[in-house]
Amino acid sequence: MVAPRNDRSGHRSHAVVEELLSFGAAVHTCARNEAELRSCVERWRGMGYPQVTGSVCDVSSREQREQLMNEVASLFAGKLNILVNNAGTVIVKPTTEYSEEDAGRIWATNFESAFHLSQLSHPLLKESGRGSIVFISSVAGVVAVPYGTPYAATKGAMNQLTKNLACEWAKDNIRANCVAPWLTKTPLADPLLDEQTLAKVRSRTPLGRIAEAEEVSSAVAFLCLPAASYITGQTITIDGGMTINGFFFN
Repeated sequence: MVAPRNDRSGHRSHAVVEELLSFGAAVHTCARNEAELRSCVERWRGMGYPQVTGSVCDVSSREQREQLMNEVASLFAGKLNILVNNAGTVIVKPTTEYSEEDAGRIWATNFESAFHLSQLSHPLLKESGRGSIVFISSVAGVVAVPYGTPYAATKGAMNQLTKNLACEWAKDNIRANCVAPWLTKTPLADPLLDEQTLAKVRSRTPLGRIAEAEEVSSAVAFLCLPAASYITGQTITIDGGMTINGFFFN
């Protein structure tokens, strides 16, 4: 299994890696920050998971994505069971204030990386005989939220990519699914979570709180397991009921 990630979404990425390791998966992960990557791999091995490896990669770079998947192909003898596309970044500002560089960075990190890594992984997933791709999207790609238009657009595109790959690659025994979390306790979300914002989120979310990273990672792991073998093309919101909430009664 390979789990590309972005340094800023670390807590959720860590939870996904640890969840899959706990099920016995051999995991190869990546990050831009070499020191952080080494520290995480050492910690996981110290927890009793010698099957975890990692490599430095900025997934917004096409060349580095290709190098990453060459390493994965070598490491796993040309076969891959699971690809988790978890890399992501966000810049929060009014839509009219995004520069070309802002939009390009968000697109390259969030969508282009997931699309290209899926392309590169296809022969490895097909060779395994039972491949699974899980994308990490967002409720921002399902319903309108009052921030981050380019971010939301990349997540909406990811949701549609999930559907297309599920149909196109079913003949190759590859499933594609997506989890779309609401606000989760991660470094990426921390700048958004002042008390005023938290109060609004809680009032709009039937369960009255934001998600824990482990609540997202457990859904990712389920979609990778044989128990989910008949599930493909789905975007599952992990949102405490936020996206289906109409008039909310306290």
